[in-house]
Amino acid sequence: MDGQLYEFHFAPLQGYSDYIFRNAFIKYFGGIDVYYTPFIRMERGGFRRRDLRDIDPGLNKGIELVPQILPGSHDEFCRLAEMLYEKGYRRADVNMGCPFPLIAGKRKGAGMLPYPRLVEEMLRAVKEFPAIRFSLKMRLGWEDDQECLALVDIINDFSLDHVTLHARTGKQQYKGPVHPDAFAAFYESVKHPLFYNGDVLTLDCINRILKMFPALKGIALGRGLLANPWLAVQFKQQEINVQKNSKAVLAAFHQELFAAYADILQGEMQLLNKMQSLWEYFLPATDRKLLKMIKKSNRISQYAEAVKLIFG
Repeated sequence: MDGQLYEFHFAPLQGYSDYIFRNAFIKYFGGIDVYYTPFIRMERGGFRRRDLRDIDPGLNKGIELVPQILPGSHDEFCRLAEMLYEKGYRRADVNMGCPFPLIAGKRKGAGMLPYPRLVEEMLRAVKEFPAIRFSLKMRLGWEDDQECLALVDIINDFSLDHVTLHARTGKQQYKGPVHPDAFAAFYESVKHPLFYNGDVLTLDCINRILKMFPALKGIALGRGLLANPWLAVQFKQQEINVQKNSKAVLAAFHQELFAAYADILQGEMQLLNKMQSLWEYFLPATDRKLLKMIKKSNRISQYAEAVKLIFG
């Protein structure tokens, strides 16, 4: 648009965008400039094994990967940042946007947004790690979409690579309308490069957002890429029909995920639950009866039969 190069980032999706998904996505679709891990947090004073595995450089070769951290305090921020630095990472994203009540209730993620002093204290750790480029992902607020404006001066005071703003409150989670007016107020006030996030599902939607907010650095896509994996490519080519044999490509992508998860998950039910969860957002135009077959499958054989009917 007007010659400007916008970046497209794959927003972290808890339960979806792990290293297996990222590797398969790059192989079959691409179009993404930066990928983020689902959030990494402290648990019982240490790090979760699955989080450490997900950021293993050997499992993320050729991926422009930014680990996302979920600190609730200055101390947790420092411990998470130190761990990433030791593993060779020089970029990290700070999660102040997770809307899940169990997280937010601990004043983490979007639950931190009503507490400016807590935000400032936590972000002070940014200055203690000058070798790491930090970015920030947040929402408009927890309950009030003006809470982000009470934080903008604090955010502007820290050296951040960029900010990604989901145009909903935390209380909304992923439902209800986005708030473009509240987003616009933050857009006009923040000094850092800004990415838009929230209900970006079509090429027309991307073009409309960038027309409204032309100074954006880019768009962070999440569920929209599960529903339409070619969405970023469509923008870059300004063409909806960018892929021939799309059904065959989608089938191969699905099969690669299935085989990779089968190698690491224990038992039929773990694999079945993992694959069924994919279809919460994957290919929403699929016939509803077939999606119902997917969700009601209680054996891998039943699931495989439903998938065969979908892809032919």
